Amino acid sequence: MSSSPAASSAVRPRRVVTDRRGGRSAPPYESFNLGEHVGDDPVAVAANRDRLAGGLGVPATALVWMTQVHGTGVAVIEDAGENPVADVDALVTATPGLVLCVLVADCVPVLLADPVAGVVAAVHAGREGVRRGVVPATLAAMTRLGSRPGDVEALLGPAVCGADYEVPLAMQAEVARVAPAGAVRTRRGTPGLDLRVGLEQVLRGAGVGQVVHDPRCTVEDPRLFSHRRDGVTGRQAGVVWLA
Repeated sequence: MSSSPAASSAVRPRRVVTDRRGGRSAPPYESFNLGEHVGDDPVAVAANRDRLAGGLGVPATALVWMTQVHGTGVAVIEDAGENPVADVDALVTATPGLVLCVLVADCVPVLLADPVAGVVAAVHAGREGVRRGVVPATLAAMTRLGSRPGDVEALLGPAVCGADYEVPLAMQAEVARVAPAGAVRTRRGTPGLDLRVGLEQVLRGAGVGQVVHDPRCTVEDPRLFSHRRDGVTGRQAGVVWLA
């Protein structure tokens, strides 16, 4: 697991991104798969989630998951009563101790934190999420809890890079209408998408003051799960919480 520093505050946001090493899952999910929906042994997934909680120093019941649907649904979480949260692609909280989790294997895990207001969010941003505006919807939910975009710090986690994400030209154009900078050429010279570059443009346009990239490409890094590379595979997680 790798972590990113956060600004010092009375309530301190923390962010972590996992990789595939050190878990209990057998091939093709080896080994630290955190996704329950991919066909892995549920006992192994539960053990991996317990290990994640232990590594973070929180109870497993503090981990809040979601059933992701490539949409724009945002849930504001005050407790872990509904877990996983159904049919959303972003979780927002101002409650310390709740650990918001997003599962990915090529899409972008977007971890947002406002250390001034004490508000954090975990966002699942794939091609459809970028096109449909899941990040602006999440920022709007954070604002309703007292956050200001200028105080938000964003971490864009590991995802498929533009060099490896080939798409039809029409699909590229759909995303480019929302995030023009995300339209790129792949290493083969074909139309591609760099979702992190596009998301940074969206975040900056919304007034977000700090955007950091984890530059790793899920397709190119064997320590990361990649559905595009492997087909049947596990999921890593991006997590964010108020310590």
